[in-house]
Amino acid sequence: MFDLYLNDEEEKAVATILITGAGTGFGHEVALRLAAKGFNVIAGVEIAAQVHSLSEEAKKRGVNLCVEKLDVTCEGDRLKAAKWDVDILLNNAGISEGGAIADIPAENLRRQYEVNVIGPVILTQLLLKKMVKNKKGRIVFMSSVAGLTTDPFSGAYSSSKHAIEAIASALSQEVKEFGIEVATVNPGPFLTGFNDRMFDSWQSWVDDPTQRLFDYENIAFPHEQYDPEPVFETTIGVLTGEIDNYRNVEPKEIISQQKELLDAVWKQKVTDGLGKRSDLVQKAYDIRPGTPA
Repeated sequence: MFDLYLNDEEEKAVATILITGAGTGFGHEVALRLAAKGFNVIAGVEIAAQVHSLSEEAKKRGVNLCVEKLDVTCEGDRLKAAKWDVDILLNNAGISEGGAIADIPAENLRRQYEVNVIGPVILTQLLLKKMVKNKKGRIVFMSSVAGLTTDPFSGAYSSSKHAIEAIASALSQEVKEFGIEVATVNPGPFLTGFNDRMFDSWQSWVDDPTQRLFDYENIAFPHEQYDPEPVFETTIGVLTGEIDNYRNVEPKEIISQQKELLDAVWKQKVTDGLGKRSDLVQKAYDIRPGTPA
C-alpha cells in the first residue's frame, strides 16, 4: 500500500496532493483541511479570481496552501500542471448539466463531457507517467452515486460519472503493476448548492423554449440533501491512505438503496409504468430546492 497517512510532519510534507476544482464545494474544503494537516497541497481552481479568494481563505485559517489556476479543459493549464511533482491526484473538477435528455442542447452536452471526462482523463495521463517512473502514486476520482444509478433530468451529468466509473475501473486494473492506487469517492445528495445549480443550468440554453418537453422553471433536484461533512472526512481518508476501499459511497446509509436500485434493473420491463409520470419526475415538480434530509 502507498501509505501516506503519516504522523511524522517531515515525512508528511513530502506528499504532494493536487486537487482540481478546489475553488468551490468538496474540493475547496478538502484542500484547506489537508493543508491544515500539514500536507503539501496544490489547489487547482478554474478561474483566476478563485486564486485570490482561496488564498485569502487559507490565510484566514492559518494554513499554507498553493493555489494555481487549473482549468482541466485548458491545454495550457494541463501542461503547466504536468511539470509539477504530484504524489496524489484528486480529480474533483466537475459541472452538472440538468435537463431531460430530449431537451439538453448539444453545446451544453459537449461541455458536460469536456469538463467531467475529457479534461480530467488527459490531466491524469500527464501526471500518471511521472507516478509510474516513481513506482508509486494514488489517483482518486470524485465520482458520484450518479455514476452508479441515474435519476430523471440528470442523465447528462450521470452519464459523465458513469464514464468516470468505467475509466477508474479500467485504470485501476491497468496500473496495479506499476504500484499506482486508484479509488473513487461517490457522494450522494449533499447540500452544497451543486445539485440545485444543476437544475438551474437550463437558463443558459440557446434553444427554442417552446419545444422543450418539461417546464424547468418548476422542476427541482428530486432528493432531500445531506450535510456534506461525511464527504470531507471520507475524501481526506481516501487521499491520505487511512481508507483503502476502492469505492467510497457517502452517506453510508444509502449504500443498500444503491444496491437495490442496481439490482432492480435486471427485473425492469420496458412497459413498467408506461403512460404514467414516474415518481421521481413528479417529485422534481413537488420538492423545494435545497430541501435538507
